[in-house]
Amino acid sequence: MARIFRRNLIFKEVFSISSNIQWFPGHMAKALHQFQNNVHLADIIFELVDARCPYSSINPEIRKIGRGKPHLLILTKADLADTEMTQSWVRWFRLHGYAATSVDSKNNLTSNQITKIAQQILKSKINSDHAKGIANKTIRAICVGVPNVGKSTLLNQIIKRRAAQVGNRPGITKGQQWLKSSRNLELLDTPGILWPRFQNESIAYKLALTGAIKDNLYPKDDVALFAIDFFRNHAEQNLAKRYRLTGDDLKLSRVDLLMKITKNAGMLQDFNRGSMRIILDARRGKLGNFTLDELSIAKSGLDNDN
Repeated sequence: MARIFRRNLIFKEVFSISSNIQWFPGHMAKALHQFQNNVHLADIIFELVDARCPYSSINPEIRKIGRGKPHLLILTKADLADTEMTQSWVRWFRLHGYAATSVDSKNNLTSNQITKIAQQILKSKINSDHAKGIANKTIRAICVGVPNVGKSTLLNQIIKRRAAQVGNRPGITKGQQWLKSSRNLELLDTPGILWPRFQNESIAYKLALTGAIKDNLYPKDDVALFAIDFFRNHAEQNLAKRYRLTGDDLKLSRVDLLMKITKNAGMLQDFNRGSMRIILDARRGKLGNFTLDELSIAKSGLDNDN
């Protein structure tokens, strides 16, 4: 693998994050197994995906395990994503037969709203129950998503109390618990779950940049360089404004640009800190709203993708 050397720091010119990350620890395998054991208890799956990478954060293992089970995709953190892209992704999912909606921190999804969405998806089952004399049966939904997708925050909004731990790091939800949302809806909370193998490096970079992978599990410079490439191509002025970059700076190689950003941030040659600054700035919206997934990466459906 080609490498370039700068001031005693080694940067990979061609980098491979997927070979350097162990993102599927034992507790995650256990959580996936628990999901497999519990999914039959639910009427519907609520899968939360990050609106900044809505396609890449869909867990293919969940789709395999829950095949045939009614499924709602909820795009979270829409206030941090590109608004038009979020709307386009919701339309794409619906066009291809997948129920989908988006939420953000400003427009909370209420218990009544989510109940109505679930009732619409389960309309045939509810009508069948009514024909059998079963009315107003409580809908049970199992909630799943990648780590740090905002699942606990959303659940707390829906049930209007802090029943689920809230944090800004993956792994905060440790157990599985049923939560009473309303008279007609119960939710089974689950820990964040990734899958054993990412199909390409791009997925790994996107999940790392948006916080689904713990920060101690990947090389910071690799992800920062990925972020530099993305923002230079899609939001160059935001990058320049945030880090006081000139037009000439923006023409530098990504490695030299990382060094320049680190220096401008007052971190001298601490490139690990400089890399983490870029990653955190992206997550917190300091570089503007963004969506890493282009519609062009989607195929005709989800069953064989990711």
